[in-house]
Formats: sequence, structure tokens, C-alpha cells
Amino acid sequence: MAIATTMRPLVSLALPEKGATRLATQLLLAIAGTLLLTLSAKTKVVLGPVDISLQTLAVFLIAAAFGLRLGVATLLLYMAEGAMGFPVFQGTPEKGIGLAYMVGPTGGYLAGFVVMAAIVGWAADRGWDRHPVKLFNAMLVAEIVMMAMGFAWLALLIGAEKSWQFGVVPFIVGDLIKVALAATLVPAAWALLPKQP
Repeated sequence: MAIATTMRPLVSLALPEKGATRLATQLLLAIAGTLLLTLSAKTKVVLGPVDISLQTLAVFLIAAAFGLRLGVATLLLYMAEGAMGFPVFQGTPEKGIGLAYMVGPTGGYLAGFVVMAAIVGWAADRGWDRHPVKLFNAMLVAEIVMMAMGFAWLALLIGAEKSWQFGVVPFIVGDLIKVALAATLVPAAWALLPKQP
């Protein structure tokens, strides 16, 4: 029976080995991650007919740097903040807040972010975050899953054709750029550090 190799993600270099200090550091990192997600959601780049946020880039970077457990925990904390009514999402508070916003048109994409973090974090835990091609492949799979979840939910609300036209096509180029950028940045960060086991 093969045993999956687990390596330490980038953030592990900054974590104390054990105890309350480790837990407190992880909590602070998760909170910092939610702040980064909020800032990235509110930062818009005009690329064609739609404004594109930097949020998927932030999800990729957090998941690759934090690994599976802390990455997913950070995304769940972010979702909890949004559910409690904090204006952390791209369209809040202008388009609503809380659970009402989360079950709206972007609901599938928001749920997809958690799955995206799980896929990329899983890859990082196996050392793929040190190899641009492996990390790119993991991030591309995560992107496709997230977009499929967003598309499926939006299709229930507005139909498949409009969902594809307005919820997928305008974001393909921008999201591919973000996948490539994140898949380059994280291994580059590892390359700058002394060799890790």
C-alpha cells in the first residue's frame, strides 16, 4: 500500500512547532488571509467587458502557501465573515450582504473557492508548490472545478446559455493569467529560500 508523501507548505517555515503559540499564529494567519481575500475582492482590473477581481489569485496564493488545512480553514473563516454580514465579498454591500448575497448569482463561485483552496492546498502539501508545472496543473484543475460550480449554480438562476455567456466566457483569459502568475510566484518564493527538506 502506497503512502502519500506529505511535505510542509511554505507557511510552515513561520510556524512554531507546537502548542498554543502555534495555534495563535495559525489564527492570525487565517485572519490575515481573510483580509487579503477582502482586499483582492475589492480590487478590480478592467480586462475586456467585465471588471475582474484579484480574488482567485489570492485564493491560489493562500492555498499554496498555507496548505490544505490552514488554507481551507482560512476560506471557511472568510465565508463565515461574509455570512455574518461583513462586506467582504466583491459585490457587498452594494448588491446585498450576508447569506442573501451568498445564495445569489455568485454563490457557486464562493463555494468553489473553498474547493479550489482544498485542491491547491492538497497539492502544496505534497510539494507541488515547488514545481511550476505541477502547481500550474493543480491550479488549473482547481480553477475548472470552481468555474464549473459557479456555472452550475448560475445556470439554475438564469439558464445555462446566459450563465456560460456572462459567468464563464468573460473570465477565462483573466483567470488563466492568474493561474500562471500564482503558479510562478509560489515556486519562485521557494527558490529564494535556503533548501528545505
